[in-house]
Amino acid sequence: MAFEELLNDPVIQKYLHELVGPTGMPVAAAPPDGEVTDEELAEELGLELNDVRRALFILYENDLASYRRVRDEDSGWLTYLWTFHYENIPENLEEEMYRLLEALEERLDYERTHEFYLSEPAGIRFEFSEAMELGFQCPETGAPLEPMENDDMVEAMERRIEDLRDELNVDVKRQSN
Repeated sequence: MAFEELLNDPVIQKYLHELVGPTGMPVAAAPPDGEVTDEELAEELGLELNDVRRALFILYENDLASYRRVRDEDSGWLTYLWTFHYENIPENLEEEMYRLLEALEERLDYERTHEFYLSEPAGIRFEFSEAMELGFQCPETGAPLEPMENDDMVEAMERRIEDLRDELNVDVKRQSN
């Protein structure tokens, strides 16, 4: 997939934005076709060199850019020539989805296996053992802690897990209570 096609996808735009942040987004959104130095990118984009370097390093850490070092024979200075590898984005997104699926499954298990109490005035949720230690009284407001049902949250998590499994084509049956 060409850079232009990838960069027009809102999911990929969001992914890049999450990686490099708003100051690095101009770097991520303007990948050149060949090798480029960080100084050339900074000048071309009108950005601070440190912002460009930070974005390039983040892209490098996520296998979306690589560099080649060239030593100037006269001065001995190193120049870094950067190349973008956005063909790795779909694989990176899939890995992120697997991490999300694993985290949601762990959280779902936690929600299913714990009893919760709520201080409505403070908007704080406590596990049963915490609520018991507090004498079922909110430490901030003194209000009584009320049992909290989390069925809606569990159902929403189950739906999201199912959607992720469908998208990832993972056929694992959920544990049932």
